[in-house]
Formats: sequence, C-alpha cells, structure tokens
Amino acid sequence: MNSLKHLKYPIGQVNIPTDISEKDLENWISTIEHFPTRLQNLTNDLSEEQLDTPYRQGGWSIRQVVHHCYDSHHNSYTRFKWALTEEQPLIKAYYEDRWAELFDSKLAPISLSINGIIALHAKWTYLLKGLNETDLNKMFIHPETGKKNSLKATIGVYHWHCNHHYAHIEQLCIRKNWK
Repeated sequence: MNSLKHLKYPIGQVNIPTDISEKDLENWISTIEHFPTRLQNLTNDLSEEQLDTPYRQGGWSIRQVVHHCYDSHHNSYTRFKWALTEEQPLIKAYYEDRWAELFDSKLAPISLSINGIIALHAKWTYLLKGLNETDLNKMFIHPETGKKNSLKATIGVYHWHCNHHYAHIEQLCIRKNWK
C-alpha cells in the first residue's frame, strides 16, 4: 500500500541545488519543453470518469491536476516576465487550492488546458533558452515568505512541478491498470 506522503510527493519534494550547472538548466528546460506532449500522451485516452478520479484520497482529480498545471505555469511565466522587466518585483500569489475548486477546473474539457500548455510552454521555452546569466540571476520576491527567488532556481522548481504532477497522473493510471 502506498503511503500518503508517497501519494502526495511521488517523486519527492522539490530540492534545488545551491550550485546550478548549465547541464541542470538544459535538463530542466528540456523537461518544460517536452511536458505538454508527455501530458497529452498520458491523458489522451482517459475517459471522463477516469479524468474525474482523484489521484489520491482527498486529492484533486486528474482533470483538476491538468487545469492546475496550466494555471500554475501561466502564473510562473508571468513572474518570469516581471522579474525580467522590474527590479526584484513582489509577485502576486494566488490560492491554487481555491482555483482548483472553481467550476472550470472541475468541469472543463482538459483539452482547453492541454492546448494552453502546448502554446504556453512553446513560448516559455523560447524565452528560457534565450536568457543569459544576468537574466537567470534576476529575482522576484514571494509575498507570503518574503523569499527572493532567482529565475535560475525557478526553472528547477518548474522542472520538478512538471514531473511531480505527471507522476500523480501516471501513478494513478498504473494503480488502476488504465495504461
């Protein structure tokens, strides 16, 4: 039986190294670049009932996870733009749990977010591949923690975020024998 911690964090919690190498960045950007195709392939043949199945007891449905990925990644892309155009901006946080409970997250076809992720990640990847060292070291400030976050480290966070939510869906499909 899977423990709750493993169901919540199937690939472990995010752990960004202090010294981020060029190879790390290439790997992380590749994950962000290929995530839309991987997610689309993973969810393509799932039924409506399967899409509405929570990945764990008390967790979001697959549908909510997919919509959350679009919402989260869209917010992150905007944060990158702020950090690149403002001096250590204080970003706007949002209540992801409340967003996941909105009717569009619970009911909308996942194709809306899959298509959005495809377009967003293409543009985001284009931006990420063009950043220089000065850009990568730019920071934004999170209002809840007051912590300064570099764009370089944030790329790693979203590499993890892609794989984290992909694993939620993949592990559920494996447990349910859907794939």
